[in-house]
Amino acid sequence: MSVAEDADELGVQLVRFMRAVNRAKLQMTRHGPDSLDRLAYAALFCLVHDGPQRTGKLAELLRAEISTVSRESRSLVAHGLVERRADPIDGRACVLAATPEGERVFEENRKHRNRWLAAILADWPSEDRAAVTELLARLNTGIETTPPQLADQK
Repeated sequence: MSVAEDADELGVQLVRFMRAVNRAKLQMTRHGPDSLDRLAYAALFCLVHDGPQRTGKLAELLRAEISTVSRESRSLVAHGLVERRADPIDGRACVLAATPEGERVFEENRKHRNRWLAAILADWPSEDRAAVTELLARLNTGIETTPPQLADQK
């Protein structure tokens, strides 16, 4: 197969993958610990994983509108999962940071996700598990570092 044909098949599989993941995320957020919706969990993930962030930076990381992230962060603050702190660089501004309770909820959701993935991978040989993880990491790096507009120029 040519690179173009491989890219087309990968595109088909990625769409299938994203639909399956979105379906699973919807089920997990309905039934998972603390019933966080997808955007709230994504925001909490960024704050736990990347540390405190200004709302604008969080919106950029989530590829969401600032107004949407502001609304979601108010809810996370109200539920005690996130707190506002003075920005260490500019004390006039504030950053959002996960609270210990937010970190607990994040870890519970992570454990829930990991149990689900472990069930999926249970009958895979260890070499296949390692290969899919390595290849997905490589694909993610490529996606993160190659702007889509470059593909239009070729």
